[in-house]
Amino acid sequence: MSKEKYYITTAIAYTSGRPHIGNTYEIILADALARYKRETGYDVFFLTGTDEHGQKIEDKAKAAGITPQEFVDGVAGQVRANWDLMNTSYDRFGRTTDAHHKRQVQKIFKKLYDQGDIYKGEYEGLYCKPCESFWTESQLVEGNCPDCGRPVEKAKEEAYFFKLSNYTDRLIKHIEENPEFIQPESRKNEMINNFLKPGLQDLCVSRSSFKWGVPVEFDDRHVTYVWIDALSNYITQIGYDVDGNHSEEFKKYWPADVHLIGKDILRFHTLYWPIMLMALDIPLPKKVFGHPWLLVGDGKMSKSKGNVIYGEDLVRFFGVDAVRYFALHEMPFAQDGTITYDLVIERINSDLANILGNLVNRTISMSNKYFGGEVVNTNVVGDFDEELISLAKATPALVEAKMKDLRVADAIDVIFDLLRRSNKYIDETAPWVLAKSEENKPRLQTVLYNLLESIRIAAVLLRAFMPDTAEKILDQLNTSARSYESITTFGGLEDHTKVCEKPEILFARLDAAETLEKIHAETAKKEETVKKPEPKAEIVYDDFAKLDIRVATVLSCEKHPKADKLLVFQLDFGYEKRQIVSGIAKFYKPEELVGKQVCAIVNLAPRMLRGVESQGMILSAATEDDSELSIVSPAKAMPNGVSVL
Repeated sequence: MSKEKYYITTAIAYTSGRPHIGNTYEIILADALARYKRETGYDVFFLTGTDEHGQKIEDKAKAAGITPQEFVDGVAGQVRANWDLMNTSYDRFGRTTDAHHKRQVQKIFKKLYDQGDIYKGEYEGLYCKPCESFWTESQLVEGNCPDCGRPVEKAKEEAYFFKLSNYTDRLIKHIEENPEFIQPESRKNEMINNFLKPGLQDLCVSRSSFKWGVPVEFDDRHVTYVWIDALSNYITQIGYDVDGNHSEEFKKYWPADVHLIGKDILRFHTLYWPIMLMALDIPLPKKVFGHPWLLVGDGKMSKSKGNVIYGEDLVRFFGVDAVRYFALHEMPFAQDGTITYDLVIERINSDLANILGNLVNRTISMSNKYFGGEVVNTNVVGDFDEELISLAKATPALVEAKMKDLRVADAIDVIFDLLRRSNKYIDETAPWVLAKSEENKPRLQTVLYNLLESIRIAAVLLRAFMPDTAEKILDQLNTSARSYESITTFGGLEDHTKVCEKPEILFARLDAAETLEKIHAETAKKEETVKKPEPKAEIVYDDFAKLDIRVATVLSCEKHPKADKLLVFQLDFGYEKRQIVSGIAKFYKPEELVGKQVCAIVNLAPRMLRGVESQGMILSAATEDDSELSIVSPAKAMPNGVSVL
């Protein structure tokens, strides 16, 4: 029997710069929904990726002295690394520079033009470069872009336009007949009252003032503008073909069950995108959810304000699952959430250390102390059992109800209600008192079983939100009962299981003042102006040309048997394999480097390093105080053995 499908997408990240935690929240949210759906038996496809064309990128690449493709390759790599750091389980990372996507974008544009939905004209208006949006005078807020608040500039150019008005009535009808299409409800009312009922203006869908985009096939002076290019990724990346030769993936997963997007791009996804799909005669997505923003204090994150918080920094200070928990738990369903370092510390201490970590640690410790870690349910029923067991039984269904409505923060609260009740149950039953009397030992066994089983149920449910932590808990319980089906009844924890002897501290309490001082010190250090280094003696090109630097792939990497600071690499240069020893063990785990490409000097005389021969040198970039280091790698995959010039 085939599983019910579930296709979820995020908005694709714009590759103009490094994503901050506000951007990262969306991928964590989508991942929680995708993981939960997999847990509950769905065939899930989870798509994310990057939006890589536009004037802003063309300008930034020019300023950096590189090609636009090189620029977006670098940023897309950062985005993907960030998504991977957050332990997100996407099935595909699509890029709008992918060849198959660009080809379909051209075919979509041509089809819409041939059937009369796109026509050539001229645009004259006010343009916001950061948002890549045109506005009329009446749409501006205090003379600035209504989306980002930045100044606009007058622009006039030849362009192609999409006749949105051809489909407005049909879209209004669809929204009215499908009340779940736009969520939350407040967003739906905004789209209908502010945009649809006043009447949609025709949409500019090409640009002729820059070149970094998908060329219009039949008019090479134009490139396809962001709307058709970026929005169509939701179908092209799963195999949509304008000519009807769709992939099995497209036939299986489309229409999307939910497009997860930020509230600031709701108009594009609930007006332009559905109309485009109508024009292509493709079913509309089932739901578009415009999530709120994660703010710093009471303001939106902005590099110009200096209040940007990055996910990588949060992970370095607090760990992946703590960051995932905070992002998911602190974002309300329809209102903006708030993040500060103080709030993260407070939530870790109150929820993760006290409620979750302390419960797991002391329950397992008591099992070891009183029964050598062996779990036995003697079914000696007493006061307070029924209340705990009833809540444990009800919790999966309560979580399901919240997740069905995309109320992820509320779902987490439901799980923590069970954890809080379990902590209260310890106080009510006082296991340490029961342990004093031999005749109460059977009752104590039941009390501990009820606690361990409640923890197991909570851990299975937490797997969608805090996957690593959930697995650690289940490992400490030493149970094989980990499936969602195993928590549909109370009693899945196997009798005579032996819990781990020494429970791991899941989340240690943080000293707020000490932690904040450390964060501020590291932040200040990063922001220090880089001092001009002392120049080395000038060389001529012939000196540099003596160095033979080549690209290689790391086949294996191991710690040096006699030196903690050294790693021993086996490198594939294509034409030969070599061993190089490098003093970077402080900065990398060996397994992190296997499969990566590095740049190495291959014409250094071999030398012995603590008894192991090194046949070259791997290039690295390091701070002056050696507190940070990064190996030098090519920006994109290159053939092994090519020269670095």
